[in-house]
Amino acid sequence: MLALSRKKNEAIIINNNIEITVLDIRGDQIKLGISAPKEVPIYRKEVYIQIQDENKNATDVAGIDALKKLL
Repeated sequence: MLALSRKKNEAIIINNNIEITVLDIRGDQIKLGISAPKEVPIYRKEVYIQIQDENKNATDVAGIDALKKLL
């Protein structure tokens, strides 16, 4: 993991096309702005994990067995 220090209104660039800017800092909360191409999905980590779990559940063994019966 790369750890960087940034102040309000400072940014970092990732892969030449993603810019993350520190918009505001209040206590222990930081507001970030993210500029990226529309084809780049951006999720909060807890939402991303939930999506991954749902995808995993959709392809569980019971679902595969049901597909095998159809074939």
